[in-house]
Amino acid sequence: MKRIVYLTFYFEPDLCAGSFRNSPLAKVLAEKVKEDSVVEVYTTMPNRYDTYHAEASAYEERGNLIIHRIALPAHESGMMDQIKSFYTYFKEVIRLNKGQKADLIFASSSRLFTAFLGYILSIKYKKPLYLDIRDIFVDTISDVIKSPIIKLFMLPVLKLIEFQTFSNAVHINLISGGFKTYFQQFKGVEFSEFTNGIDDEFLQVKPNPVSLRKEHNAVKTIVYAGNIGEGQGLHKIIPQAAVMLGEGYQFIIIGDGGAKGKLLSELQKRHVTNVEIRKPIQRNLLIEEYQKADYLFLHLNDLDAFKKVLPSKIFELATFDSPMIAGVSGYAKEFIEKEITCSFVFSPCDVEAMVRGVKEFNEGKEIDRKEFFSKYNRDHINHAMAESIIQYL
Repeated sequence: MKRIVYLTFYFEPDLCAGSFRNSPLAKVLAEKVKEDSVVEVYTTMPNRYDTYHAEASAYEERGNLIIHRIALPAHESGMMDQIKSFYTYFKEVIRLNKGQKADLIFASSSRLFTAFLGYILSIKYKKPLYLDIRDIFVDTISDVIKSPIIKLFMLPVLKLIEFQTFSNAVHINLISGGFKTYFQQFKGVEFSEFTNGIDDEFLQVKPNPVSLRKEHNAVKTIVYAGNIGEGQGLHKIIPQAAVMLGEGYQFIIIGDGGAKGKLLSELQKRHVTNVEIRKPIQRNLLIEEYQKADYLFLHLNDLDAFKKVLPSKIFELATFDSPMIAGVSGYAKEFIEKEITCSFVFSPCDVEAMVRGVKEFNEGKEIDRKEFFSKYNRDHINHAMAESIIQYL
């Protein structure tokens, strides 16, 4: 019996892009190899948001899919908290694999250290390493950290870890086509580009019931759901846009994250009354909120690293027949403008452009995204990616 070690920091029932990507992929992979292999997932107890808690077992068997969930110390979203959490995960995965054998290591990683953990295990077992890269961590951290002293000491170490990890993989999947130029430096590695996709829960959503639609002259709602972190930069756009749009528009923000305090501070400073912030909710309830929205909102902070990314949220929002308003640049901008009808893209943090776009948007425009649904069906992508993984067994 062959054994695939599957590393992902997030897994169901957690609510985040990493969980939504890896939960169905692990199931498809286990199904494809069930005759002669076991897939062992090493993940964490639900921890993405401090305000969202879900019950989950530390150990779970689903046929040949085995799930180990590691409990993390209580944390928020600060850098030191994240370091402690990853260290706990790293240490426990090593411990749980002591005395074991493996035939293939798969790691899905947005922050570099899940990939690095995969590298450590691949060296230990002398087996192939297949990486699924959801973000370029060194690129992002270089933009986010402003202290030149911290950069001076941290970046060389991170780049060394990155080089060792990526250079020793047999295959790297890039979740965004915008990553390709960066990864040209790593020679002798096979590359693929299996993006995020649309999950079945969203593909099965029916068009908005008339009863959920607001009257033409009612207050227009702009819904954002997801992380409220530095990467999203909501504090740089929503309070300012809410003031400029006025009481005819209502922002509904569903989520949590490390920059929530900054957002609340900016709202308070401007005495904003047309922004409502809610805790994270499960997907079935989120779908209802999306269905009621007049506009669906997406935003990334104005950082060079984000010009390469392709946010998974794009695929989620495109499922609904409400216009998508996206403050993104680079590859994400190109992707939306090419692939998604009835969308408006503005430069990150450009408040005036966003407000102008919302007010001038042609609400009567017909939304037909059937071609997009077919092309980016998550299940189809997962089956193709699972076949790619299996070839290294």
